[in-house]
Amino acid sequence: MNLPPAGRTTEDLLAEVARLKEHDLPVRGGQVTAYVYDTGRAEVNDAATRAYLEMLEVNCLDPTAFPSVVEMERQVVGAVADLLGGGHGIFTSGGTESIMLAVKAARDLAGRDRPNLVLPVTAHPAFHKAAHYLGVEVVAMPVDLSTYKVRARDVAAAIGPDTVLVVASAPSYPQGVIDPIEEVAAVASAAGVPFHVDACVGGWLLPWLREAGATVPPFDLSVPGVTSISCDLHKFGYAPKGASVLLFADPAMRRRAYFASAAWPGYTIINATVQSSRSAGPLGGAWATLQALGRQGYAELGRATLEATTRLRAGLADIPGLRVLGEPESSLVAFAGDGVDVFVLADEARARGWFLQPQLSYAGIPANLHITVTGVTLAGVEAMLKVIAESAEAARERGPVVLPEGLVELVAGLDLDAIDDASFAELSASVGVDLRPGAGQPEMAMVNAVLDALPPASREAVLVRFLSVIYGS
Repeated sequence: MNLPPAGRTTEDLLAEVARLKEHDLPVRGGQVTAYVYDTGRAEVNDAATRAYLEMLEVNCLDPTAFPSVVEMERQVVGAVADLLGGGHGIFTSGGTESIMLAVKAARDLAGRDRPNLVLPVTAHPAFHKAAHYLGVEVVAMPVDLSTYKVRARDVAAAIGPDTVLVVASAPSYPQGVIDPIEEVAAVASAAGVPFHVDACVGGWLLPWLREAGATVPPFDLSVPGVTSISCDLHKFGYAPKGASVLLFADPAMRRRAYFASAAWPGYTIINATVQSSRSAGPLGGAWATLQALGRQGYAELGRATLEATTRLRAGLADIPGLRVLGEPESSLVAFAGDGVDVFVLADEARARGWFLQPQLSYAGIPANLHITVTGVTLAGVEAMLKVIAESAEAARERGPVVLPEGLVELVAGLDLDAIDDASFAELSASVGVDLRPGAGQPEMAMVNAVLDALPPASREAVLVRFLSVIYGS
């Protein structure tokens, strides 16, 4: 992109933004079942947007310069702590940053030379990312393939002298089930190891589902042995993106998440998060969303979410060739196909205006499609089920993706560092996946089928190249 020779008008810029967004998935209405969370309440979105813009240019870097940041964060963190068993918190930019700080605090507290992190294979990849950045080894535990939950005895066996943190999920994202938090907490506590509950998805959801009548086991800081918990407000808190809270049971451990540096002649550096300068816009948006909805609003959304999830599960059970994986204890539902290629089903649903999120097979868990049910889903759940049924039938008629002979072996054997992005794009186009500029949105069934057939390390290498090609130079 070249800078224009002169400045452009606001009207001109917004017209171009609208053009650029023409092919984006919609962020409202419930037809996108991942990435976005919608209350269906325009007034809440308006309140959040206005507060976000009001705080946009306020810098969270120095809370002594902007005391509004301190007061808003105290209120937001306090609301989360009230819901999740107390604790001392930090407002972060999202689940990945909350997780990064939880791992950092545990690593720094332990002071091991070769620290490791014990977690289930269903734990979010943000833990692997944190471990990669922070020099921590990951020890991944299998889950019970009938429940998709980690077993406390496996965790106990995996904990060693260099283990600095144990992790479990409430719920795990892939199948929406809650790991046995009380049992794992007891195991971690007995070993003297901190225990983090990843409730990025469920932290602000499960209490409202419980209030609506769902059976939700204890999972938060009220459980003995739980030392930290993460909760994203830009998920079921319905705040604008960039809003999460990390809570610690002990304020001394929270201090381990902080970073301070006085080894330079400039201004004082003390950061509560990974970032230094950061806009207070997300904080303002989160604060306004919580205030605009209140307990009554969240309780109503919880009831609607629970009813929509119940209807969705019952409807999926009636569609031939589809089966829900496990017994979801939240509003995250994953289903696999018997005689139905779920990757083809996803393409068929997208052609009908609905996005269902593909998940690759891993550790004995079959390829499946994931649906996040939100407060707005209830109004469209029957329409969603109709589209899924039609798409399943169309996928059955089309049959599964047939990969060109030798393609998987070819991709697995490629030295991807030895070919440039242009060559990779040509290779992709040769099998019907054209990523080059102007080619349009490709059907993803072929891409997902190739990825599904590859080992994880090869999947990751291919995904990096896909991203590189999409963004170009």
